[in-house]
Amino acid sequence: MEGTTIEAAGLTAAGAPPIVAYRLRMILNYNQESLSMRTLPGLPRTHLRPRWAVLAAAVLAASFVALPAHGRAQDQASLRGTLTTVEEGEPLAGATVELVELSQARRTSARGRYAFEGLVPGTYTLRFTLLGRATHERSVRVGAGETVVDVALEPEAIALNPLMVLLDRTRLAGGAASAIPGAVHVVTAAELEARPTAFDDVHGMLRGVPGVSVQEEDGYGLRPNIGMRGTGTERSSKITLLEDGVLIAPAPYAAPAAYYFPTAGRMEAIEVRKGSSQVKYGPRTVGGALNLVSTSIPDRFRIAGELAGGEQGTGKVHAIVGDSDRNFGWMAETYQIRTDGFKRLDVGGDTGFYLQDYVAKLRLNSDRNAPGLYHELELKLGYHDERSDETYLGLTEADFDADPLRRYAASQNDVMNTDHRQYQVRYFVQPTAAVDVTATLYRNEFARNWYKLDSVDGTGIAAILDDPVTFAPELAILRGGASGDDALVVRANNREYLSQGIQSALGVRFGLGGVANALEVGVRYHEDEEDRLQQQDGFRMEAGRMVATSEGAPGSQANRISGAEALAFYAQNRLDLGRLSLTPGIRFETIDFTRTDYAGDDPGRSAPTGVRENGVEAWIPGIGASFLAAPGVRLLAGIHEGFGPPGPGADDRTESESSVNYELGGRVQRDDFTAQVIGFRVDYDNILGAATLATGEEGSGRLFNGGAVDVQGVEVALDYEPRVRAPVGAFRLPLRLAYTFTDATFQTAFESDFEPWGTVEPGHELPYLARHQLFASAGVAFPRWSVHVSATHGSAMRTRAGQGDVPEGEGTDAFLVLGAIADYRVAPQAALFLGVENVTDERYVVARRPAGARPGLPRTIQAGVRIDAW
Repeated sequence: MEGTTIEAAGLTAAGAPPIVAYRLRMILNYNQESLSMRTLPGLPRTHLRPRWAVLAAAVLAASFVALPAHGRAQDQASLRGTLTTVEEGEPLAGATVELVELSQARRTSARGRYAFEGLVPGTYTLRFTLLGRATHERSVRVGAGETVVDVALEPEAIALNPLMVLLDRTRLAGGAASAIPGAVHVVTAAELEARPTAFDDVHGMLRGVPGVSVQEEDGYGLRPNIGMRGTGTERSSKITLLEDGVLIAPAPYAAPAAYYFPTAGRMEAIEVRKGSSQVKYGPRTVGGALNLVSTSIPDRFRIAGELAGGEQGTGKVHAIVGDSDRNFGWMAETYQIRTDGFKRLDVGGDTGFYLQDYVAKLRLNSDRNAPGLYHELELKLGYHDERSDETYLGLTEADFDADPLRRYAASQNDVMNTDHRQYQVRYFVQPTAAVDVTATLYRNEFARNWYKLDSVDGTGIAAILDDPVTFAPELAILRGGASGDDALVVRANNREYLSQGIQSALGVRFGLGGVANALEVGVRYHEDEEDRLQQQDGFRMEAGRMVATSEGAPGSQANRISGAEALAFYAQNRLDLGRLSLTPGIRFETIDFTRTDYAGDDPGRSAPTGVRENGVEAWIPGIGASFLAAPGVRLLAGIHEGFGPPGPGADDRTESESSVNYELGGRVQRDDFTAQVIGFRVDYDNILGAATLATGEEGSGRLFNGGAVDVQGVEVALDYEPRVRAPVGAFRLPLRLAYTFTDATFQTAFESDFEPWGTVEPGHELPYLARHQLFASAGVAFPRWSVHVSATHGSAMRTRAGQGDVPEGEGTDAFLVLGAIADYRVAPQAALFLGVENVTDERYVVARRPAGARPGLPRTIQAGVRIDAW
């Protein structure tokens, strides 16, 4: 195979047969031509079908079946094992395991595991490398079936190599997740491949993480609603949302609702961190932080991808190519997905979406093996474009019971268009083994216009669906009945966002009085802004079709700019006292908000009609403890203050969200078994609610103080993956379980216009918070094929605060959703897969906001091929 090349999209790489290069060029050219059809005037999007995905999967599968016979032998073998530390036997994540003779490499998972499938029996050389650990080589005789090689790595003489340090500065779990004094979870790409997620919905990806609450809305996860430990889920606005350690919400301080969310399908890992040691990841520290880890620049040439197709005109393309040498590295990636949608419009048409995402990275670095000063500079550029035919209009209870996948005719013009641009430059320097500095300059630009139905004959759509008897004439119009001019008002929620800043972290390691210290000090200056220039247009309903009757002037519905300037500082020190580790930390936030309003007839903004300024300062302390009770067994405890800033325009009576948070538990990591059990309590002094269209309100952004709230619960995560030897051959039985119990009640009485709360009495339960959440999966994995099944359960949730029996129409449904996925490896570098979500096609209400009952994703089937060649 030497001397052959793949040449596609202007990129050339050694190591693949010419037939693969030719077929890959053909696929890419066909895909590009097909996707460009969508931009042609007058061509309906329904003309674009996933023929390209099905064709690509078939061609690539045939190409890889034609690879050398070592991938097709009947007596295929597999090689797998676990990498741990010599000292405590704890797993080593992110290590490189290389199969020298085949030039194949794998990264160990969060549990220290690696695997090579589809091998020919014989003798191989394994090379294990991890920064901070001594390189280890071992010659292994691999027979038919499964061979297990577990290795414990010694620490290097020179501790804390540069890249290991960099992980601690840019990732929540860092390079040693097992030692973190608090709840931490890492969901790897390999784990996600064992779950059927046709649309790479981040809600489904997080179901296996205890302590995380999700509320579905559109079935695809386009606008995720994620909370942690009772924070509330509205547009993920109550958690700190990051990509590669950088704030990624459109305007994290001024407008934190995540109408843009990074494409989860292109991530190599998702990290969740809760507890005391997450105070360094503000501004929001009540629940926790979520970090999406984008694809890393590979340390050797890599080409990887996924091609898939399914029902409702669904197709997906994901491609990665990259390489590194001693002082330079690069990576290019694209992720594209589209579907016609699973809902059925009364008058016909699409209810799906189209999304395209591009990321490029470049890295310059000094010699990593040279002693002394080390430098690294990385540039990251990203572009995201989405069109989704999504709506806020749900169904009445009766219509949902009759056909939960129906969409009313009045939502036929509803559509969301978004555009996101990402710029990031990160510089890392380690002048000595004990000192390092990381500085990141970032800018994110986001524009979106969600054109969607707002009201009928002056009545909001939420009110109509809440009381369809009183508003029967308006409901008839929603269903396509005739109306007068301007009876239907469609709002253009046209907004632009800017988020930019610079953040830096200094790490210092030193000994003091016989105690090892790892001090990290960080500072961030951040600016963000939300610019609203919204209008409302009028329509009439005629024979089931909406006909435009009036057009609003830009800015006539809302014309304002909201902004924030924030300076944040944190200091955190880890003290190693033998088997006891203490991590005290403190964070400081000072934030200045400004809201500037303009007249509705002044789109040029010649003069403001009002300017409101407010600000807040907060000190946020915390301390965590970790005790190594036995090899692989740690006890954890922590306490920290929770903080959530108000927004622009808040009056003097609006207080910041504040709480005191506690956690206590333990973590066990032994051989094939991993367990983490954490008990938590959140004592809110003051909880905040924000009036938005997503909560069924008018979208004013007004803030509401909810007073004291008590939240307590338990998080359980179990992972057992025994290796079984049987007459049919060696195989694995991966078993996983995640369970969360949460009890959250108001402790004070009050009245508010905030729709999910309303009139509250002590003892009322928080809305949109499941009391019980459960995820369980089981599988069987042979060297060439595997099958995994999963079950996801959520108890019914209130949609409004209350206690006792849930009134009809004020709750979601309890559900149990089953999934299954199977894959077959046709070559060491390629596998076919078939996945089914919601196997039993269960129909259930997942939400009643923004307006009316909304269904979960129905049964969905996908099939495709994955390749990953190093």
